[in-house]
Amino acid sequence: MKLITEMLESDVEFITEAKEDGGKNYFIEGVFMQGNIKNRNGRMYPMETLMKEVKRYNKEYVEQNRAYGELGHPQGPTINLERVSHMIKELHQDGNNVRGKAKIMTETPMGKIVKNLMDEGAKLGVSSRGMGTLKPGKNGTNMVQNDFQLATAADIVADPSAPEAFVEGIMEGVEWLQIDDRWVPQYIEKTQQEIKAASRANLQEVKFNAFKKFLEQL
Repeated sequence: MKLITEMLESDVEFITEAKEDGGKNYFIEGVFMQGNIKNRNGRMYPMETLMKEVKRYNKEYVEQNRAYGELGHPQGPTINLERVSHMIKELHQDGNNVRGKAKIMTETPMGKIVKNLMDEGAKLGVSSRGMGTLKPGKNGTNMVQNDFQLATAADIVADPSAPEAFVEGIMEGVEWLQIDDRWVPQYIEKTQQEIKAASRANLQEVKFNAFKKFLEQL
């Protein structure tokens, strides 16, 4: 399975709500994901596939208060707790859109950065992150398959109109394998090439090193 990240061109709102003690709660709200439309990455999420996963994500993560998102562009599917900046509180269908609302966790290191950026009027956006396989469709469209799994419905990223926001994560080209609820890189092609290139004399050593490298990812 491959890491799939999507940054939407549509705007999301970063809002504040006053608290009784005079402080503020910080939220992000808007369209987090879209289905039944070819996006700028050339991919399409069938709405049925997307909502099946949203339903699971709501049940297992949002309703359990563990639907976290990070600040920046993580290079893998695992949620890094030290980089968590917000918690997704709502996720629901609105036509071909999936709208969401997330609360900024202003006491985490990354949440404090988001809070300060919001206070200064910075323009931010969101990026979904998930795992899945792709199948070529019509007109160069890659169809996201029914095995799609969300890592998070929304990471917070820099201005989506900035060039770096259009660059997909460097790890998108890596195959990933799920072991005991953890995603680890699966270096299939490189390992195959190393084994094929190995001489008979050092073949066993190459195989051992490949297996050792795999275990180090667990």
